Amino acid sequence: MENTDSDSTHLLVPEVDPETHPGPGNIQFDPSDLRSKRPFYIEPTNIVSIDDVLQRVSDHASAMNKRIHYYSRLTAPADNALVAPDHVVPGPEECYVYSPLGSAYTLQSCSQGPGKNTSLVTIFMIWNTIMGTSILSIPWGIKQAGFTTGICVIVLMGLLTLYCCYRVVKSRTMIYFVHHVNDTDAALSTNDSNPGTVSIVFLTFLVTVKAVHLGFHLEFHWLTPTEFFVPEIRSKFPQLTGVLTLAFFIHNCIITLLKNNKNQGNNMRDLSIAYMLVTLTYLYIGILVFASFPSPPLSKDCIEQNFLDNFPNSDILSFVARIFLLFQMVTVYPLLGYLARVQLLGQVFGDAYPSIFHVTILNLVIVGAGVSMACLYPNIGGIIRYSGAACGLAFVFFYPSLIYIISLRQEDRLTWPKLIFHVFIIVLGLANLITQFFM
Repeated sequence: MENTDSDSTHLLVPEVDPETHPGPGNIQFDPSDLRSKRPFYIEPTNIVSIDDVLQRVSDHASAMNKRIHYYSRLTAPADNALVAPDHVVPGPEECYVYSPLGSAYTLQSCSQGPGKNTSLVTIFMIWNTIMGTSILSIPWGIKQAGFTTGICVIVLMGLLTLYCCYRVVKSRTMIYFVHHVNDTDAALSTNDSNPGTVSIVFLTFLVTVKAVHLGFHLEFHWLTPTEFFVPEIRSKFPQLTGVLTLAFFIHNCIITLLKNNKNQGNNMRDLSIAYMLVTLTYLYIGILVFASFPSPPLSKDCIEQNFLDNFPNSDILSFVARIFLLFQMVTVYPLLGYLARVQLLGQVFGDAYPSIFHVTILNLVIVGAGVSMACLYPNIGGIIRYSGAACGLAFVFFYPSLIYIISLRQEDRLTWPKLIFHVFIIVLGLANLITQFFM
């Protein structure tokens, strides 16, 4: 039994109370409840620790895990007859979180207890993390969709992405489907919150001042465009849904952001409030820019993909806004490069820093791609909607819904209405991506 104990280490994934004993990445477990852990299949592949040290699961240990996994499926979940005995279940500090990218993230025991952030801090942390340069294209997206349609789409996309984010948070008690980018990306988002906050606040101030100065210019024509105004309902509304998929995206790091919340029972309430604030911010910026755009003499179709481009170069406020955005990008871009390096080189070479040559080549590729895109396709709205629809299909619509379906099926709780609803969400994400290429 001693040999069995040592070979089966690191093979089981905990399943426990979601609101107690938070671990890193908000993966929570009760160290005293060993029988609450269930086996989860892990191929003999990369194991990525916090120090990015590449390890491998032994063939013997993988075979042990397969046997335990097989035995657990021979009986109903409520039947403990074939549950793995306590002596082969690893301790909490030896558990891993499985990743679909071929690796597993090392769980470290957390002795400091819950996070110390109040709900107010957590709400504004999430609000600030979600908000980004996508806000510059919201007025253009409303123009593409139509004023009334645009407002409805923003609200509906906010609700849909909130639900998918809710499924991500709840999935930690079902099937652990987290990659180590979760912690890294959250650290990036929270550590660089000040430049983003200042930029958004100043953009809000800029839009308010311009709206007061220009006044509102609106006419409502439901289906027929006029010389200066667009109809309220336009067939190009999928362009706005693509932008909003990225504009509401936080699903890859929401678990880590919420782990610092002092009261874990308020997580879903705080997440909902944060999404409501983000939605209101997008509505405020989008409505004021669209409504105050001077029509006549200019048509609403003249609203640029970056609404700052509608201001003359001599405009002081828009110039200052660009300076703030530049400062935000200068501070965030190196960290985005670091994320790409850790993910790509770690997966390919097993080391986030294999050599200075590898890192230099990767950095040149990243910078070159950005510069080439700026030269050859300088359309921020197009870039945002394509990238948002592509990433959103995987991380917003597909993974959360698929995980929920699989978990319900394993627990024999999957019903046709739930299956149809979550398959419909996946289909919406796929349609959102496909329609971007026909707009």
